[in-house]
This record gives sequence, structure tokens and C-alpha cells, in this order.
Amino acid sequence: MSNVFSFTGTVGRDAEVRYLPSGQAVLNVTVANNIGFGDKQQTLWIRCAVWGKRAEGQLQNYLKKGQQVFVSGELSQSEYRAQDGTTKTTLELNANILDLVGKRNESNQPTYESAPGKPSAQKAPSHDNFDAPYDDDIPF
Repeated sequence: MSNVFSFTGTVGRDAEVRYLPSGQAVLNVTVANNIGFGDKQQTLWIRCAVWGKRAEGQLQNYLKKGQQVFVSGELSQSEYRAQDGTTKTTLELNANILDLVGKRNESNQPTYESAPGKPSAQKAPSHDNFDAPYDDDIPF
């Protein structure tokens, strides 16, 4: 690999798997990467591709809009002419590593309920008795 570009970002839309006429699978996902800060902050949109067996696996099911990811691979830049006649530039990454980091950024996350008979939240300790929430059997 002649260059390596690694970054963390947020998936912009759900990943898609396609198959080339040769039968090889390719998973495509677009990832947003924020650079700079304050009023100088910009968002780079990077099209990432994962090839072969990894593209055929279950990764597509986890690469949903809002998911944070770490991506590393070979970066390339290409130009195309938009419908309005202007020349646009796109960044493309042939990903060797694509890992999930952090939680999805959506309100419809699955919630995990406590076991039956167990309280779902601990009661706040009383100011009258500071030892109430602590158990003497703690080994440290």
C-alpha cells in the first residue's frame, strides 16, 4: 500500500453490498469526518469500500446511519462533472480496516431491562445513613 489514511467518523447512510459481474462482493459506505473546529470546521465525506469475504459477512447489518467507525486504508481522489457543469472532487478509501467504535447516534437504541424482581435503578443513598448502599461483603 502506497499511502495509509486512518480516521474516525460517522456513517452517513446505511451500507450497501453489491456484486461485480465477476462475482466479487463490495460493501460501500459513506463516512463523515469532521476536521477543524469552531467556525472553521468542515465535514469531509469519504466513500469507503470493503472487498471480498468481509463485504459478504454481517458487517452491513451494523453499518447503519449514525454508527461511529474507525476506518483505515488507501485513499484516492477523483473528479467528476456535476449536472450543473461544475467539476467536483470526491475522496474514496479502499478500506483494509473498518471497525465499529462507540454507540449508534439514534434515539431508537435497544433498551435492556433488568431481570425480573430486580430494581432497574439503584436508589440514591440517604444523607442520614452513608453506609446504606454499601455491602460489607465487598472484597476490596
